[in-house]
Amino acid sequence: MSKADHSQSQPSSAKNFDFGTYLRTETVGGMVLLAATALALIMANSPLSEFYRAIRDFELGPEALHLSLSIGEWAKDGLLAIFFFVAGLELKRELVVGELSNRKSAMLPVIAALGGMIVPAVLAFAIGHGAPGAHAAWAIPVATDIAFALGVLSLTGSWMPTAARVFLLSLAVVDDLGAIIVIAVLFTDGLSVLALLAAVLLCVLYWYLQRKRVTTPFIYVPLAVAVWVAVHTSGIHATIAGVALGLLTRVRRDSDEDASPSERLEHRLQPWSAGLVVPVFAFFAAGVPVDGDALTAIGEDRVAIAVIIGLVVGKLIGIFGSSFLAVKLGIGAKPDSVRWSDMAALAMLGGVGFTVSLLIADLSLEGAAAERAKAAVLIASAIASLIAAAILLRRGRKQKNAEAEADS
Repeated sequence: MSKADHSQSQPSSAKNFDFGTYLRTETVGGMVLLAATALALIMANSPLSEFYRAIRDFELGPEALHLSLSIGEWAKDGLLAIFFFVAGLELKRELVVGELSNRKSAMLPVIAALGGMIVPAVLAFAIGHGAPGAHAAWAIPVATDIAFALGVLSLTGSWMPTAARVFLLSLAVVDDLGAIIVIAVLFTDGLSVLALLAAVLLCVLYWYLQRKRVTTPFIYVPLAVAVWVAVHTSGIHATIAGVALGLLTRVRRDSDEDASPSERLEHRLQPWSAGLVVPVFAFFAAGVPVDGDALTAIGEDRVAIAVIIGLVVGKLIGIFGSSFLAVKLGIGAKPDSVRWSDMAALAMLGGVGFTVSLLIADLSLEGAAAERAKAAVLIASAIASLIAAAILLRRGRKQKNAEAEADS
């Protein structure tokens, strides 16, 4: 799951090179994420495996605040809150001034996203029913990783119309919201009312400061840390703090502003989210065994099989099927420039679960079961990426041939 800035421009010379702009492109974000995943898999399946696990499981942090966490947990609970903050900023922007602000134009991606969450969840529940951990693991295939999905689209479908990218982006925004709700509802353990009340009051203070047009980071950074600590202490997953603050950030710019707080924050934080936060999380989450014995174990694990089928088959049926029904029933409108074969490719890209799916696998399962589920997420994401890429490349060749014939 990181979001890319709508601006795709890159400097044309090394003299004017802007690393932040470079990291904002979907292709680069996906490549960094893929490199971190590959490094984790290599280390976890080599003589360096003990070293890798020692780093991941090394604990640090103040015990008095119940924050003595392993480095892997800091990446999952701490760093990933920044990713969810960026996701919250984009979700707020889309709801207020973006594609999701217009009911008619928003209906198709919203319906597609709902279908893309419900069908994989139902399939995973049906296949894994009765297996250990299946009562929560059905939620693993509901998520779509926008960084990888848009990265594959940029690499193999650059010829696709802008409407296709907007559809995929809007679908992912709604998907993020669904995943956030799933995490908040399913994975809240031992709720502390006092800590939750403190988090709510701190969020209200953040909202008030936004209304009063306070802009200094010397107030907002400590406040954001305090919100995160309160949410973590409350028992709700700490990444929800990032979402809450993102949704409370002001989106509409004032007449004397060049950009709104939401736009400024997204512009500054998105490169860190794409270039550091998500890759570091992936590095510590994706290091699972994938040798012969591990693959055999995955093949015998109904939960792992449920995850693979949920992502690869469930996402395709859910996104494409619900989109088709919505258009035929007149509820949603498909862009004229996007064909149904293009919609199939976009639906297949929805099966790239990765970031949030790995997070839910970590939250819903433990030990070897969690490792098998995470390996299943990696396998399913790879399969979905390859199938979608094949469809896009084939369509691209056909379009080029058609254009060449028309020119001749």
